[in-house]
Amino acid sequence: MSRVRLVSSDLISKDEESFNRTLRPPSLGEYVGQMAVVEKLSIGLQAAKQRGEPLEHTLLYGPPGLGKTTLAYIIANAMGAKITTTSGPSLERTGDLMGILTNLGEGDVMFIDEVHRLPINIEEFLYPAMEDFKVDFVVDKGMFAKTINVPLKKFTLVGATTRAGSLSAPLRNRFGLFFHLQFYSVEDLQKIILRSAEILEAKLDAPAAGEIARRARGTPRIANRLLRRVRDFAEVKADGQITLEVARQALELEGVDAQGLDDLDRTFLSTIIRHYHGGPVGVEAISATLNEEVDTLVDMVEPYLLQIGFISRTKSGRRANEAAYQHLQMPLPPVGGAPTLFG
Repeated sequence: MSRVRLVSSDLISKDEESFNRTLRPPSLGEYVGQMAVVEKLSIGLQAAKQRGEPLEHTLLYGPPGLGKTTLAYIIANAMGAKITTTSGPSLERTGDLMGILTNLGEGDVMFIDEVHRLPINIEEFLYPAMEDFKVDFVVDKGMFAKTINVPLKKFTLVGATTRAGSLSAPLRNRFGLFFHLQFYSVEDLQKIILRSAEILEAKLDAPAAGEIARRARGTPRIANRLLRRVRDFAEVKADGQITLEVARQALELEGVDAQGLDDLDRTFLSTIIRHYHGGPVGVEAISATLNEEVDTLVDMVEPYLLQIGFISRTKSGRRANEAAYQHLQMPLPPVGGAPTLFG
């Protein structure tokens, strides 16, 4: 069973998915952050509506938790269309996809999350649907096999991926619009938190919202999750009033420090510093020392530590940077370093 982390940018439960749905802004006017994406998407939507056509097929890519699903719903709302959602791994048979495509109305939106994980047979089945709004469906087998050409209504496919580089060139080339979502600034996250608190009827002041934002790792999903934990703490310990001090106490209790690091992040850093003299050290060695899967460290721990400059990746392995020593209040290694150790 994988470790559940409060600062993970992935969804951690079905309950959280339902909770986040209530906080989604319904329009670009209420969407906070990603200004370049919002401006370009707004122009695309307005032009499509003026022509009376569906929006071009759209690819949204970037780290998890930044609002790709929210933008898909906003596109559908803006076009006055119905949205049908699915994910790459859940589409296994062409019959499943056929059922979705034939039920789409004129201008409707089909949203595929994790589009880079589509099976190759499903991906190839999508090509004529995206290009010519028709599909060729084979019925029967052997000498009795027949191909039926099924016309589709013009629709918009919105694909979301955290790994744009994993998309095949033929699929990528069939998208007309591409939007890259970046990590959010603390100021934008503070606005999101204040908006969410208003919807939740939580008594939150601006300094408290800023404190939560600073620990949210640039990700709205994490910001809303931390807000939920802080709200629970405040209701039990502070009569529901979320002040700066209450927010700090709640987040410290949850093990999320001022930089947004949790126990696994800090253990990862301290292992490099204490066991391997600051590195460089291979991730396999760190994995063995921590008894954690390599994939967990590479996908869930390292990206944020690299982003904030706490570690570096070198040819010889991972190295802890000066900022990591300062954050953990550990003495810097002697000049000249220690022997190289990598796994």
